[in-house]
Amino acid sequence: MLDILRRIVQEVSAATDLGDALQLVVKRIRDAMHTEVCSVYLYDNDSRRYVLMATEGLKQEAVGKVGLHASQGLVGLVGAREEPLNIDNAPSHPHYFYLSETGEEEFLSFLGVPIIHHKRLMGVMVVQQRESRQFDESEEAFLVTMSAQLAGVIAHAEATGHILNIPTENNPTEKRQGARFNGAPGAPGVAIGQAFVITPVADLNAVADREPESIDSEIAHFDRALEGAREEIRSLGKHLSSELRPEEMALFDVYLNMLDDNALGDEVRAVIRANNWAQGALRQVIMQYVGHFQLMEDPYLRERSSDIRDLGIRILARLQGAEKHTSLDDFPDNTILVSEELTPAMLGEVPADKLVGLVSVQGSSNSHVAILARAMGVPTVMGVVDLPYAQLHGLEVIVDGYRGLLFSSPGDELREQYQAVFEEELALQNDLQELRDLPAETLDGHRIPLWVNTGLITDAVRSLDRGAEGVGLYRTEVPFMMKDRFPSESEQQKTYRQQLETFAPAPVTMRTLDIGGDKALPYFPINEANPFLGWRGIRITLDHPEIFLVQIRAMLKASVELNNLRIMLPMISSVGEVDEALHLIYRAHAEVLEEGFLVDTPQVGVMIEVPAAVYQIKALAQRVDFLSVGSNDLTQYLLAVDRNNPRVAGLYQAFHPAVLQALQSIVLDAQATNTPVSICGELAGNPLGAVLLMAMGYDVLSMNATNLPKVKSVIRGIERQWAEQLLREVLTLDSAPIVVATLQLALEKAGFSRIIGPTSSH
Repeated sequence: MLDILRRIVQEVSAATDLGDALQLVVKRIRDAMHTEVCSVYLYDNDSRRYVLMATEGLKQEAVGKVGLHASQGLVGLVGAREEPLNIDNAPSHPHYFYLSETGEEEFLSFLGVPIIHHKRLMGVMVVQQRESRQFDESEEAFLVTMSAQLAGVIAHAEATGHILNIPTENNPTEKRQGARFNGAPGAPGVAIGQAFVITPVADLNAVADREPESIDSEIAHFDRALEGAREEIRSLGKHLSSELRPEEMALFDVYLNMLDDNALGDEVRAVIRANNWAQGALRQVIMQYVGHFQLMEDPYLRERSSDIRDLGIRILARLQGAEKHTSLDDFPDNTILVSEELTPAMLGEVPADKLVGLVSVQGSSNSHVAILARAMGVPTVMGVVDLPYAQLHGLEVIVDGYRGLLFSSPGDELREQYQAVFEEELALQNDLQELRDLPAETLDGHRIPLWVNTGLITDAVRSLDRGAEGVGLYRTEVPFMMKDRFPSESEQQKTYRQQLETFAPAPVTMRTLDIGGDKALPYFPINEANPFLGWRGIRITLDHPEIFLVQIRAMLKASVELNNLRIMLPMISSVGEVDEALHLIYRAHAEVLEEGFLVDTPQVGVMIEVPAAVYQIKALAQRVDFLSVGSNDLTQYLLAVDRNNPRVAGLYQAFHPAVLQALQSIVLDAQATNTPVSICGELAGNPLGAVLLMAMGYDVLSMNATNLPKVKSVIRGIERQWAEQLLREVLTLDSAPIVVATLQLALEKAGFSRIIGPTSSH
């Protein structure tokens, strides 16, 4: 059976037309199973009907004409239950529905299996036989396996517009539209355009190790390739300079630093000298870096692996003499760039006036390309894992960057709907821009500051454009990631100064180094069986006071004459950790004063992201100046759900009743000690969540800069008293979906359907 299956899959994959593929499948399966009938019914979601689209054994004249409603017959039962149905007397089954056009009444045995692709029902495959018998387990398993293969074929046909026209009852000639694919929102907005697929020019994985004929010549060859890659990055950065501010161009400086002779260059040369040719040495070094980054828990930092891989590919292409230069004239107007793994450098290859959207099979909203796309205002969808991207080239597609959706070969109605959304969003952005310098204040006078979370200087500049009043979370890991060693005190001081100056006099909350577990630095590896509950965050830095003290000293020196620094301690689970950290901070402050740096003692706070901290709020508050809830991690730990694990990501519910109860409890305990409490995380940037958090009593909301204008718009349009009544109602509910539906309905009734519409599912 395995050999037969392999042959069928090869034949079907080679078929260019879906109709040919389906007919081939039913013929091969009938022969392989020695049965009398094999048929495929495709499901049309719009008309909710199954239509017979291929058969061997039933009447051919019924193909494309005979159909069943979703709940009709044994086929409908298989689809509704989404599991196989194996019976020995079909006509006697209560769900049997007689179709005289097919001539199937003489067949007693029936085995039907659903055709499902990524949870979506695409049809039903059926085999039948005259004699009364149940098909055995191996036959059933074979058909289930074959249906899974066929599901992928149908999905690819949908994506490329080669799907069969499934006739509907009202319009037998109606053309079937293209496919919808789910990804992750990368940058908000809607784009309608033509897909332009870009592929890597070289494959690092295909490079083998080889002894060099001459080590010196290999090093010289590598040096030329490295300089060529540097020049390419400079050129691409220059091309984007008209679209991005100088501060945002810092990303390309990061790339160039990584390509420095003293960083990547030295490591590759060392491997060459250890007797490996340039290509093998490059692969070894790049994949080692990629591996370190991919193991990290923090999704923002994990995404840096794609940047390093992209640099490696560009150097390898030059080593192999395979540089590819697409002409600017090759790109169509309204280009939607599609790739297996988009990188920031790829953006520089497209004329800015032609680029309207981005789609990446891999990556997430934390990818550098997504960060730059948000800065450039280019709608982006990331992580479209089931996309047959190579076949999209030249097709019309729609990018929905709000909900992370991609549509290929859309119909007129869908295109018109998204054109209307596009025009509405333009009008909304113009309206929101007018709020930039206005406070986030309710109609009854309650004022709540809106801050932002940043990681790169790119984020900081964009945040000020959106009206940010401070930084609630600055991730200090970034400068540590871009080195092959711990950055020096002066290097850290320079980086921190840039952030503090950008926002001065507004406060900047710097989280101390949050590494460990599966978020290891390349030069500080940590391997543990359970990294999520392991040696990480404050636990590492307290075990290594030399690292902690250097970082605190750098922060303090960076804040001289600005005094807008706030220090935040991550992953706190006990008061002992706070006491120990405060002792080191006071010591660092004294040392800095002795060196002649006149700087005030900064405010110090702790992150509430471990359930244990939720129950120690009063004790923690007595020791620090402020509290800040990390809602993403707190939700993850409370629900015991890794939100980056696709198998359980659906269980990660920010509006889970247990999460809301914990968030309310934190505020009440903080207020009892007169300690200000803020919240940073995706919940604060969701207009639905922001309303609840304000009603709970949070003093500051910190969020992604992209969401800030919408949150401000909602807050300025409601009364706090109304929000508090809504909170009381929500806290009585026991289901996250019901909580979300209740909030959506309330805000829609309050006139905010415009604001929450595109982001309501997130």
